[in-house]
Amino acid sequence: MPRRNETEAVELQERVVAINRVSKVVKGGKRFRFAVLVVVGDGTSQVGTGIGKAKEIAEAVRKGIEKAKKNMVSVRHAGNTIPHPVVGEFGAARVLLKPCPEGTGVIAGGVVRAIMELGGVKDVVTKVTGRTSNAINIAHATLEAIRITRTEDEIMKLRGLVQDNSAEQAAVEEAVPAVGE
Repeated sequence: MPRRNETEAVELQERVVAINRVSKVVKGGKRFRFAVLVVVGDGTSQVGTGIGKAKEIAEAVRKGIEKAKKNMVSVRHAGNTIPHPVVGEFGAARVLLKPCPEGTGVIAGGVVRAIMELGGVKDVVTKVTGRTSNAINIAHATLEAIRITRTEDEIMKLRGLVQDNSAEQAAVEEAVPAVGE
């Protein structure tokens, strides 16, 4: 996983996904503020989300981008798709991510689409289930699903089925004579 300084050196793309106007009723009337959900990614393997809150939208977006850069997650790929089906949960939101054949495209709604595209996933089918359509919870659930995704090599290593092949390879090369010998 790249260090924070390396992530900033790469050209990151930003996308504002949701803008929420929040009002506070005070003695003189209403005071409006904005909460902005921003998705940041390099388009190949890193993606993150952040929420910025301020009195102006531009300032909220800037704060959201800064938080998203600190909250980057590595997306694991199997070609142009994800390695296996996975469900991410956060609060009342559940997000199902399923791999699909090449050429299918990103079949997803607003928040999940932005995260998948900026994470470099080109073919995936998604479904948002659960008891909420809150964009912030859906974004967190999608990042959780990405975080728990494992590649085939990682799973084999966790199960202890793959060991260091360098010692085995050397033993095989010694036992089997070369063709010219």
